[in-house]
Amino acid sequence: MNSIDQRIISCLVANARSSYADIGKVVGLSAPAVKRRVDRLLETGVLRGFTAVVDPEALGWGTEAFVEVHCQGNVTPARIRARLEPLPEVVAAYTVTGAADAIVHLRAADIHQLETALERLRGLEIVDRTVSTVVLSRMLDRPPTPGT
Repeated sequence: MNSIDQRIISCLVANARSSYADIGKVVGLSAPAVKRRVDRLLETGVLRGFTAVVDPEALGWGTEAFVEVHCQGNVTPARIRARLEPLPEVVAAYTVTGAADAIVHLRAADIHQLETALERLRGLEIVDRTVSTVVLSRMLDRPPTPGT
């Protein structure tokens, strides 16, 4: 990936609906050349797709929390993931360093649904204990920027 690819990605991050011609004007390439580069970035996995960015609160999912998950014994990340996938409130999960085995990002319609989701999470046979932090407000939510 070179600086032109990074600039193409920056254009797509700013507006994924930009035409190849518009991107080409910014990066100094023809529309077909931009398309070839975008196709290559998709094939290599640098770009994973194009999607709409939706405000979860507008969809009624405005309550969120981050939960440290401490497992019983030595549990693989694949097994943790398999247990978390059926829970619809789990929007992301991460393996981490430190005492926790994973950090789970939950999103719910309200505090009652969040509590129910936490109870289901705590009820998983792999979970020993959890430590929850409820989000009060989002201060910064920034997409990745290539080249920085």
